Amino acid sequence: AGCSEGMRRVSSLVRRLALHSAPVLVAGESGTGKELVARALHDEGPRRGRPFVVINVAALPRELVESELFGHERGAFTGAVTKRIGAFAEADGGTLFLDEIGELPLDVQPKLLRALDGYEVRRVGGAGSGRRTNVRVVAATCAPLDELVLSGGFRRDLFHRLEVFVVRVPPLRERKSDVAAIAKVLLADLATEFGTRRLSS
Repeated sequence: AGCSEGMRRVSSLVRRLALHSAPVLVAGESGTGKELVARALHDEGPRRGRPFVVINVAALPRELVESELFGHERGAFTGAVTKRIGAFAEADGGTLFLDEIGELPLDVQPKLLRALDGYEVRRVGGAGSGRRTNVRVVAATCAPLDELVLSGGFRRDLFHRLEVFVVRVPPLRERKSDVAAIAKVLLADLATEFGTRRLSS
């Protein structure tokens, strides 16, 4: 929500990028609405009727990130009692939003790069060729990925593959004119959630 010049630029860019299928990197501080931007990229484009799958990389145990993204075969590791198709397969035809992409383990990064380059994914424990998918990847970060690249925490080739298009979401302190609009949206959501009448302004 917002009518500031900064958010008008973001909205205009989102409308243009929604028509593409190339990866988008959404950058901004925590709480600036990066997931809302990713959702808008999905809803305003040709994939709007297809799945929108969200993976918060930072919230996953490091040893399960690959399985969550690409799936696994039954018995692939301890605890894998059933087969899982993974987020790429779940998002087939739609959009996969990877939040906090800077937290992606280094050993998984080349596998994500392969998926982006060929849209081919292989389940953990799977044999033979991988499965091709049609997924638009939108990644978000509040950490400066270019600095992570310099420090060795993020692959340079993956960084360049993800930043084909970049949407930078300005922090609220730079768009104070949006505070009232955001407050109205939050109050409306709370009123709906708790079944109360919204106070008139």
